[in-house]
Amino acid sequence: MSVSRLSFSSKEIQDLAVAWVALGVAFAIFFAGGGQRAVVGILEGGVFGPVLLSLLTAGVGFLLHEVAHKVVAVRYGQVAEFRADYGMLFLAVVSSLAGFIFAAPGAVHHRGRLTRREHGLIALAGPATNVALAVVFLPVLVVGTLVGSDFVALAGSRGLMINLFLAAFNMLPFGPLDGKTVLGWSKTVFAAFFVPALLLTVGAFVLGLGF
Repeated sequence: MSVSRLSFSSKEIQDLAVAWVALGVAFAIFFAGGGQRAVVGILEGGVFGPVLLSLLTAGVGFLLHEVAHKVVAVRYGQVAEFRADYGMLFLAVVSSLAGFIFAAPGAVHHRGRLTRREHGLIALAGPATNVALAVVFLPVLVVGTLVGSDFVALAGSRGLMINLFLAAFNMLPFGPLDGKTVLGWSKTVFAAFFVPALLLTVGAFVLGLGF
């Protein structure tokens, strides 16, 4: 197995930056309730805080998910690069204005010969990264709560919720989602990852984290 060197082209960096900003704006509007009232509220209360919060939580969760796919693909000798889907990014912003959000910022495209196990590990890397990020955001939530910082506590809560959701959702075994590829490789690995991720996500929703 030949291992390629991890690198990012200027086009890829541009696509990652555009996707990050678009997701930050879209999720800021979504969490403000969507619609014109949300936009007016954000503008009157200050754009920086809500957008920064979304960039640090939803934006980081989505983009590191994709970067993880690239890192593992390159580890297995693939030529891999992230490409933003500008149409879907536009849809994310528009849907947030309507009070819901549909976010699919793009995907990592790779080529080269792979075993089923390698395909499975590349797919699993994204959701696994989201679980790792959820673990990182948990102490942020605790610290923010203890020191009485609403911004830090909300960042921890929202980062935890979004990343758990991304991990569980992307492991659904349907269509182009990662879960279908992981299930095709190993039913044991799929079940061992998906079931706890789903239960944790449901628990986070019940607790009202992120809102």
